[in-house]
Amino acid sequence: MKHLLDGIKANNFVIVGRAGMDFFPDPPGTKTEDGLMFTASLGGSSANIGAGICKLGGKAALVTRVSDDSIGRYCVNQLKHYGVDTTHVTPVGGEYRNSLAVYESRVEDHQSVIYRNGAADFQMDEADVAAVDYSRYGALITAGTVFAAEPSRSATFKAFGLAKAAGLPIIFDVDYRPYSWPSPQVAEEVLSRAAAESDMIVGNDEEFGFMAGHIDKGLDKARALSETSASIVVYKMGHKGAITFSDGVQIHTGIYPVNALKPTGAGDSFMAGLMTSLAAGHDLEAAILRGSACASITVSKPGCAPAMADTVELDQFLADHPGPT
Repeated sequence: MKHLLDGIKANNFVIVGRAGMDFFPDPPGTKTEDGLMFTASLGGSSANIGAGICKLGGKAALVTRVSDDSIGRYCVNQLKHYGVDTTHVTPVGGEYRNSLAVYESRVEDHQSVIYRNGAADFQMDEADVAAVDYSRYGALITAGTVFAAEPSRSATFKAFGLAKAAGLPIIFDVDYRPYSWPSPQVAEEVLSRAAAESDMIVGNDEEFGFMAGHIDKGLDKARALSETSASIVVYKMGHKGAITFSDGVQIHTGIYPVNALKPTGAGDSFMAGLMTSLAAGHDLEAAILRGSACASITVSKPGCAPAMADTVELDQFLADHPGPT
């Protein structure tokens, strides 16, 4: 646990994973098929986590590939806008394309369509991760989508090894997206391997259930990982809050109810809030609650990275909100 928290307290993270473009129709409530005006913003789980960390006062660098075209350059410019270090964001040519997410700012009958065909970020290779000086950072964060295809999968496992050799803890957001994987069997095997190599694991009940073989076994899987490999395991349950396992203790936390505009972006902002709160010295329960508050803020506004809280907004939200349920 001390090793993990010491790394996080550096508040300087190297994040392995994708940056993409998000599209959502305006005004909020509009169905995609009825849209006449669309807003673009930064997307991609890892990019969103990096943007969220920077908005909350931390430092983040992204390691990924983007397409060598205007969309890839848009993503790089957006990362720079939020303060994310793009030194290790490398363009790739040919027919590889950046991922695109088209989603709606509405909860009822919400539609989210992800385009990941020939994804540029899956072309991240071992040379890309070997070029990183891991000693400059306190911890490595990744989201599970990087493991869905080669060469990105092998590259990320290599990054795990290089980061560990430099003394960095590994923080893993399971982030299982079935459409990215060749089969559920491959996903279960690879994600379980990644979890076993991680110091901290964050996932929802469905993701842990998937790794365990059935959703009813997910909680036991999370508990077992906390007893065998990871120092902290966060088992998220949507509106029911979260159960966190650490040092043989279970911490039950609720959520901050808001009028949600859409469901997207909650997990990325939770991770950003959790990391920066632990870095600031908050205890684990308080940090989880601050992460939950960040998630609530993000789902209450359009967009993902643009909707994420900065420190002033987070503190004001916590001061004004009656408390978690």
